[in-house]
Amino acid sequence: MTKVIRNVIVPNLFLIALCVIMIYPVFWWFGAAFKTNAELSSANFFPSSPTIENFTQGWFAITKYPFSVFYWNTFKLIAGVLFTSLISCSLVAFGFARMHFPLKNFWFSIVLLTLMLPNQVTIVPQYVMFDKFGWVDTYLPFIVPHALAGGIGGSFFIFLLVQFIRGIPKEMDEAAKMDGCSTFKIYYRIILPLLKPALVTVSIFCFLWNWDDFFGHMIYIKSIDKYTVGLALKLFVDSQSATPWGQLFAMSLLSVMPGTIIFFFTQRYIVEGIATTGLKG
Repeated sequence: MTKVIRNVIVPNLFLIALCVIMIYPVFWWFGAAFKTNAELSSANFFPSSPTIENFTQGWFAITKYPFSVFYWNTFKLIAGVLFTSLISCSLVAFGFARMHFPLKNFWFSIVLLTLMLPNQVTIVPQYVMFDKFGWVDTYLPFIVPHALAGGIGGSFFIFLLVQFIRGIPKEMDEAAKMDGCSTFKIYYRIILPLLKPALVTVSIFCFLWNWDDFFGHMIYIKSIDKYTVGLALKLFVDSQSATPWGQLFAMSLLSVMPGTIIFFFTQRYIVEGIATTGLKG
């Protein structure tokens, strides 16, 4: 009995207490979204009289632009990033995993080294370059780097796909060559269909990371009509007037819903895609 208490009950109680501490702000935030402004300063954990006015008023709080505009802008940006990233990263990964060229290991090491390079280090030279191209206040600074297998998570996606492709037997490539397939046809007809679990994992990470990229969006997007959801939330905070905290909490709660829903419905694909990258063919 003593061993059960020490090895099972005590660790579980510790984890439960830790979870409560971490989840408490989330529950408070959820309750605050349904509170009136007068009740926000109270000590009540949940609202005594829940209201949805924060959601209805917050959705149309920004003059001329309902929040549907910002959601549409965000989905447009992510759709372009996602499409280009899947194509470019899978092509680069196929080259590293299956093709032979001079200094292949060296260049792959360079790709891995960029994983250790914070995005903030390159933001200044990138901004200067994109400004000279006339791309500031457009979505091109996000889409074009992903089209070149760069952008947020590009190196990680390449590494993930390379490891997955290495787990696909090379005999399939040789059989395809005997049937007359070119290198590109092997990629398109053999490798790409088998990459589905890893591509789903890449898509999920790419969506979540770009949805949460407030810093990058703030640097490059200037016009309100092009704002993403994250940028629209900062419009509620005005140093010259009172901040409508209830509306801000309500809209921020809605802003995390897409990512949360996608994560809960696709987490098994994340586990499957990452787990299978360790297999060797």
